[in-house]
Amino acid sequence: MKALILVDLQCDFCKDGALEVKNGDMVIEVANKMIEVFEKNNNFIIATKDWHPKEHKSFAINSNSKIGEVGTLNGLTQVFWPVHCVQNEKGSSFHPQLLPVKNVVYKGTDIHVDSYSAFFDNGKIHKTELDSILRANDIDTLYVMGLATDYCVKFTVLDALSLGYKVYVIYDGCKGVNISKCDSDKAFQEMKDSGAIIIFSDELV
Repeated sequence: MKALILVDLQCDFCKDGALEVKNGDMVIEVANKMIEVFEKNNNFIIATKDWHPKEHKSFAINSNSKIGEVGTLNGLTQVFWPVHCVQNEKGSSFHPQLLPVKNVVYKGTDIHVDSYSAFFDNGKIHKTELDSILRANDIDTLYVMGLATDYCVKFTVLDALSLGYKVYVIYDGCKGVNISKCDSDKAFQEMKDSGAIIIFSDELV
């Protein structure tokens, strides 16, 4: 069976959000189109949320770092971010124009380690519920889109491939942070080289 994975379509990653992804709002229309297609075909849909405690150490202010600075957190390379997607705050909500999604997986809840992937934290110590939910529903093929291309989308896709899923990435449903200009292009290439199939949403309509 197939599943649509909507990665972190949250207010803080969209226009005027704390960690705004340039043109992030543009993917909401694509997401809604995909939700309608997958619902029509009785396929599974699941959305992910960054769900950080306000004390999260990936926040620059909590680690005596500067926003955008690269350092180390819990032995792992870490980009230090502005405070974003704090549990139960407005910024962690889904974009207001996103159609309702019943199934939600939360990530980034451990204050000591970041979690880009929807499957594991960055240290691969703890798994989220995502893999168990997918396997319980006999899902073997994933269609992934969301924010941001070069972080949470990329690592979700790479982990999905490592777990044995067939993975399609919806190109026009992704936007990147692009701390460096070509980060999104490199992310798409890395996903493709690892076995993901890059498609456009129109191919599914």
